[in-house]
Amino acid sequence: MRLLPLGMAFLLTLLSALATAAPTWHVQLSERDGLPLASAGGQTGVAASWNFWGAQWKWVGTRAALAGNGQGDYRLAGEAADLGVAWMAQTQRPDEHTLTYDLRMAARGAQTGVIGGGAVFKFDLPTFGAAMGQPTLLPGNTGWQWGREGSAQMTLRFSPALPKVFFERDNPAEIRAYFYDGSINAGEQRYTVTLSWTGDARWQAPLAERLGGPPAAQWPRDAIDVRTAPADLLGTALKDFQTFAPLHAGAGEGKTQTRYWGTNVTAYALFNTPREVVQQQARRMAQLGYNLVRLHHHDSPWVNPNVFGNPKTTADTQTLDAEALDRLDWWIKCLKDEGIAIWLDLHVGRAVKRGDDIYGFDEIAKGKDSADIKGFNYVNITLQQAMRRFNEAYVTHRNAYTHLAYKDDPAIVALLITNEDDVTHHFGNAMLPDKKVPLHSKLYMNAADAFARRHDLPQNKTWRSWEPGPSKIFLNDLEQRFDEDMIGQLRNLGARQAIATTNTWGNNPLFSLPALTSGDMIDAHSYGGPGQLEKDPAWSATLGHWMAAAQVVGMPLAVSEWNAEPFPAYDRHTLPLLVAAMASHQGWSALMHYAYTQESPREDGGAGNWHSYNDPSLLPMLSAAALMYRRGDVHPAKTTYVYDPGAEAFFGQATSAGNAPALRTAAEMGRLLIAMPATPQLPWLTRRAPPAGAIVIKDPSKTLLPEGAQAVTSDTGELTRDWAKGTYTINTARTQAAMGWIGGAELRLPAVRLNLQTGNASVAVQSLDDAALGASANVMVSIGTRSLPQKGNRAPFAVEPLAGSITVKAPAGLKAWRNGPFNQWIALPATYKDGSYQIELDGKLPVQWIALRQAG
Repeated sequence: MRLLPLGMAFLLTLLSALATAAPTWHVQLSERDGLPLASAGGQTGVAASWNFWGAQWKWVGTRAALAGNGQGDYRLAGEAADLGVAWMAQTQRPDEHTLTYDLRMAARGAQTGVIGGGAVFKFDLPTFGAAMGQPTLLPGNTGWQWGREGSAQMTLRFSPALPKVFFERDNPAEIRAYFYDGSINAGEQRYTVTLSWTGDARWQAPLAERLGGPPAAQWPRDAIDVRTAPADLLGTALKDFQTFAPLHAGAGEGKTQTRYWGTNVTAYALFNTPREVVQQQARRMAQLGYNLVRLHHHDSPWVNPNVFGNPKTTADTQTLDAEALDRLDWWIKCLKDEGIAIWLDLHVGRAVKRGDDIYGFDEIAKGKDSADIKGFNYVNITLQQAMRRFNEAYVTHRNAYTHLAYKDDPAIVALLITNEDDVTHHFGNAMLPDKKVPLHSKLYMNAADAFARRHDLPQNKTWRSWEPGPSKIFLNDLEQRFDEDMIGQLRNLGARQAIATTNTWGNNPLFSLPALTSGDMIDAHSYGGPGQLEKDPAWSATLGHWMAAAQVVGMPLAVSEWNAEPFPAYDRHTLPLLVAAMASHQGWSALMHYAYTQESPREDGGAGNWHSYNDPSLLPMLSAAALMYRRGDVHPAKTTYVYDPGAEAFFGQATSAGNAPALRTAAEMGRLLIAMPATPQLPWLTRRAPPAGAIVIKDPSKTLLPEGAQAVTSDTGELTRDWAKGTYTINTARTQAAMGWIGGAELRLPAVRLNLQTGNASVAVQSLDDAALGASANVMVSIGTRSLPQKGNRAPFAVEPLAGSITVKAPAGLKAWRNGPFNQWIALPATYKDGSYQIELDGKLPVQWIALRQAG
């Protein structure tokens, strides 16, 4: 993406600021393919992969595996089967700063006219370029070097020289090292590959070694019953909390009458789940602490049936299917009966068909019988008309079981106009003149030209959607005019719910926020990966930072999707409490994990990111997070930080949580808000001044933490994240918890002491009554560890059993219980001494919950 000079100046400012503090590097082996990688502050700086191509750049798939010998050396094997190429390597570490590979490349037969390939190395220059400089090639195709003399520096050498080592298309951030170039010679070739590093860099063992514990083949099968929750799981802790409160009450101050802890029910689950199972799952969700469910992917063409019926046979998407609506009605009725509110999406993945009579259908359908509408809906009036027709039919539909139209049902608390469909960052490019959609390009270019003329903006800049600057002002106006029309229609129909327009998602910069303010709230989507707790906010963003950077002054924030990927992230159990604690501290209004289920729940169901209903790593921590968040155990921040740079910088720079240390560190310490700039070209954009006493941030490039900080504690003193150790602790009166790399050393909180052998785990201890921990006679302990699905990503999971002792302060006379098969409670031995119960777990049982309650 090309940037305006102002945007490039901003990036250089960021790099200049980051250059003042060199990070500590960790060098390790990728467990996926055995190649070296390096990271600093939890951010990958050097990533590597095997890449091969046949004739005419035909992609060739590869397979690779890494295995350790238990003594610090590793064996690597892999193949590019379609090219008849295989490799094998043995590693050694002759000293603390060197890794060597004895590598053998073998080809079954000779080939000519192929591209070839080998290892591809990618460098994160936007983050580390100032500190490390640009990588350089060693002479004679012998390797590369990255870093500066006197500080961290990495050198990779090949001996003998390779056929080709080069920068891909003169891109300084990607180096390709080809073992085969243009042809493949039959037989074996041997290489010595040496990676060495100097300065502030150190070796880190691969993840499997760091995790330790028994091999997964020895883990017990999960015993969670997918039909129920353990009896009286959360006690009566949430019984007095009001349901179905307006989601947007309290306008941005985090003061909704009900805090919404939610999840998503999606796709096939909406239409294929038997009625009795819907009723059963609604009850179970309430028992697990959910009070909001988003119904999602109701219209997507890959879902059969969907809200239009059978997508393979319907000629258009103008009629809602009666049976599908009945299924949705039943979900809404059952959720409402359990005190669970509903969030409805209006448009998610609807693909229009030829029978919908859409202007320019052929050019967006690209030869198919249906067309995705995202982006095009902002300029195509016939698409807007189709969406309005759907809106009317959907929100005025009368539920067969509640006897209320969706628009009139107080249990339906929110509507989303269109999902992940912003034109300000993602889909503006779809209508550019080079995208072969001439009718839509003309509509887009005419709109850009008219806006530029009306506001005296440079016409040659306003249409260039990929550049910060005038284009982002125009695109926000284009999106807002669509939103205003849709909101007006819904209000005229009588819809009373809070309305979100679309979402900030997929690394959207802050300049995507203004159009979203047309709604009653901002909605964000955020997905993290493994190792979130190990990310140094000076260098790297967590999924929580992306959420925090979406909170606009004076508006509530909802997060309708959050999760970790790829599945199964080894430490996904750490995220629910991290997200819930941050949400309470920041004052967010609603959180929805993605997802509870995409299928009809069953014992042998699927396993993946879209099914938490059967995930033993997530389920106990999601219920613990529900209790902590809904009850308000974590206090709101005492300090408010507001990013308020003015219109020129706001629209002219691609500022985001991904490149702004000031935003990330502010969100760790206090509450982060984003101020909308007064913008003459956008008279509809409301400028709300920062709250009194707020600390205003103008320069996003500077961390607010001391240089070299390895941990941060929130301004309330309740939340501490130590990224050097990879731990997160929560210390409140009624919830005390520790997550991450908490094994191997004693960890103390006021009412809890942990001595665990399991390397990476989450343990939350919570009072289920009004008393603080230490005085409470009703205590729940929730446990999250690693788990892996069966072959083919099927349940039941194998669960790493927690090993070690948990000590909890509590009154005398309590008895300990653990969850067992079918979620019944089974007595668990506990020793009472000096006012505390000590519970020993032997690392053999898959325990997710422990209850301390009155005997009998």
